[in-house]
Amino acid sequence: MTMNATIDAAPDARAVSHRLTFLLAAACGMVAANIYYAQPLIGPISAALGLSHAAAGLIVTMTQIGYGIGLLLIVPLGDLIENRKLICTVIGLGAAALLAAAFSTQALPFLIAALFIGLGSVAVQIIIPYAAHLAPEAIRGRVVGNVSTGLMLGVMLARPASSFVTAALSWHAVFFCSTALMIALAAVLWMTLPERKPVARMHYGALLLSMPHLVRTTPLLRRRALYQAFLFAAFSLFWTVTPLLLASPEFGFSQRGIALFALAGVAGVVAAPVAGRLADRGHSRVATLISMLLVALGFLVAHIGAPGSGLNLAGLVVAAIAIDFGVQGNVVLGFRAIFALGHEHRSRLNGLYMATFFAAGAAGSALGAWAFAQGGWMLASWIGLALPVAALIYAATE
Repeated sequence: MTMNATIDAAPDARAVSHRLTFLLAAACGMVAANIYYAQPLIGPISAALGLSHAAAGLIVTMTQIGYGIGLLLIVPLGDLIENRKLICTVIGLGAAALLAAAFSTQALPFLIAALFIGLGSVAVQIIIPYAAHLAPEAIRGRVVGNVSTGLMLGVMLARPASSFVTAALSWHAVFFCSTALMIALAAVLWMTLPERKPVARMHYGALLLSMPHLVRTTPLLRRRALYQAFLFAAFSLFWTVTPLLLASPEFGFSQRGIALFALAGVAGVVAAPVAGRLADRGHSRVATLISMLLVALGFLVAHIGAPGSGLNLAGLVVAAIAIDFGVQGNVVLGFRAIFALGHEHRSRLNGLYMATFFAAGAAGSALGAWAFAQGGWMLASWIGLALPVAALIYAATE
């Protein structure tokens, strides 16, 4: 594939080579990581910026709010604007925001930069529908699952990577390094990706106005978005609260220790390709229920052993794997379902899907930080358990 190639509306197996799939997966991982670098650094960043313990959740929440806004206002442009150009432009926006965060020494500039980091990170959600467009129907779930594996690896590795860099240098260095990475990535994608010109012929305003209609007339979208909203809120709560728990006197973990714990979640990435293949074979409902049960089980296992004990730590590791496995598997099942609804509005459907559950994720982060400040791990984890249980109740109505 070269930058001069153009993909039309009739994809075939040749349009999505292994090399291109790998590049798209790697790009998703590198961009998605930007959303999560700050998650295990809530302690040192909030201390440096003068944020209170209760307000520390804003460090993550602002990025997720920016991501949600981008999902609604930027991602739909994938149905209107040539995709390669849009992807590289949005990555460039993220690079500028990362640089601003790196130079921040006060809370307000950092939180504004965090908002724009979220906006720039929605390039991931332009890439995934782009990959789905390249793939023929018979292997679409597999291709989306493989590309999503890169996304999940970026999400999971971002936390330990930022912790290690912070321990060795500073949290500012994390954002400087990511800025350079985004600039290099945008250059590679510009030179490599085939063009993909959407078939839609409408103005931006009409594009946005069409989205409420899609919500009203697409019950599958509403259901899959709400399933993932419950699970992603639980995921965000868990990964916002556990660094605070591990750094507390009960465990007394250093930043390196928290980074090693975060590596446990990497095991969850195997869920993405597995879920994609199950969806291609028609097993989406069973796989969805298993995903929800895994997240619920994770919060239960996290209470094994006395607080701060080795057994309790082992339970938290198992919980991290189960929660990540369930959440990552379910998101791919949702992608596969909504991308089968038609290529002409695939980006808008994806934007609505992602915006719904990322709003829930932002709420989960904020709620988790508040609950931990008010009632510690016990209160936060029981709230986390209630979320997948609610998803299972809703799934019973399908």
